[in-house]
Amino acid sequence: MKEKQFNNYDVFNSFLVCDADYDGYIELPKIRTSKLLPSSLISFSKAMEKSYNDFESFVMFYEHDIKFERLWKNPKQYLEKLKKFKGVISPDFSLYRNMPLVMQQWNTYRGRALAHWLQRNGIEVIPNVRFNDERTYDFCFDGIEKNKTVSVGTHGCIKCKDDREYFKLGLSELVKRLSPKNIIVYGSAPDNIFKEYKNSGINILSFESEFSKSRKQVTA
Repeated sequence: MKEKQFNNYDVFNSFLVCDADYDGYIELPKIRTSKLLPSSLISFSKAMEKSYNDFESFVMFYEHDIKFERLWKNPKQYLEKLKKFKGVISPDFSLYRNMPLVMQQWNTYRGRALAHWLQRNGIEVIPNVRFNDERTYDFCFDGIEKNKTVSVGTHGCIKCKDDREYFKLGLSELVKRLSPKNIIVYGSAPDNIFKEYKNSGINILSFESEFSKSRKQVTA
C-alpha cells in the first residue's frame, strides 16, 4: 500500500528529461544552443517580480542559489512568465571547490535538466558553463554544442588571486573543448583574462553585474 501511495511523487523531477538525449559518463542532458544573442540580462529573482514587465531581456541565474532554487522545486509555476522573455541562460547552480564532487555533478545536472525542459517548452536557451578545478572538466562541458554560444559568470569569481587562476584555467579548457563563437560574460571581462580570446576571433559580450550597477547608483 505504501509503495502505491508514493508512486505519483516525482521527487527527482524526472519529467524534465523524459525525452532527453545524454552526453558524457554521468549522462548530462544535451542542450540545443539558441542562435539569438541577448541585448540585456535580468536576474531570475527580478524577472519573477509581479511588477516586472520588460520582456526584452534574457533571464539569467548569476545570483545566490536561494533566489532560484524555487525553479527546481516547482518549474511549472514559472514557465509561462519565462516564455515571455527573449530567452534564458541556463541555471547556474553553484560549484564550490570544497563541495564533494558528486554535489558539483548534481548541480551541473540540475542546470542542464531545467535547460532541456525549458527549451522543449519553446524557450530559447543559451548554455551557462560553470567550471571549477580540473576535476570538473570531466563533465562540466558535456551536453553543450561546439562552435556556438556559451555564457560564463565572473561576478565574485575573479576577485582573489586563487579564484582568478582557477577561472582562467577553466576558461582556457572551455575554449579548447567547445570552440565557442560567442562568450557571454556576466560581470567584468578584464583584458588580462579575455583579450587573447577576443584576439583569436571569439565575440565577447560583457554585461555589467546588477551589483556593480547598484554600487554606481549609490555613489552617483
